[in-house]
Amino acid sequence: MKIIQNVGIHQIDEVAKEIIGYCTGEHLWVFKGDMGAGKTTLIKAIAKCFGIGDLVSSPTFSIVNEYRNFKNEIFYHFDFYRIEDPKEVLEIGIDEYLDSGHLCWLEWAEKIAEYLPLDFALISIKVDESDLRTITLEKVVNGKRNG
Repeated sequence: MKIIQNVGIHQIDEVAKEIIGYCTGEHLWVFKGDMGAGKTTLIKAIAKCFGIGDLVSSPTFSIVNEYRNFKNEIFYHFDFYRIEDPKEVLEIGIDEYLDSGHLCWLEWAEKIAEYLPLDFALISIKVDESDLRTITLEKVVNGKRNG
């Protein structure tokens, strides 16, 4: 487990690099945090580090956005906030995305927990009263947090 404390917006690029370093080797990254915690903002910074030039935005209505970087590598960004019935993700072929081997960034994944693989990187964001973030990085292996 790695904890990054007192993170302000001016540190986002540095934090993105730390997250990439910690999560390397995992192709599924779950971002957890309250509304407005900065999940999408953090994903934008991570995408920039991977050389994605596309406009990165939350796929709240489309559920998934596909991005490509300058090496033509594919990245998937999911937002399950509007999912009311977890079975809805079967219609978009969630298994094919998650099993593709491409890097997948998931927001609001707790809404589809039964369809998540047992292994993934968990990035939890908490906002304090000063509007600073504490970001906790953990690896989940066989459904258990390993730190």
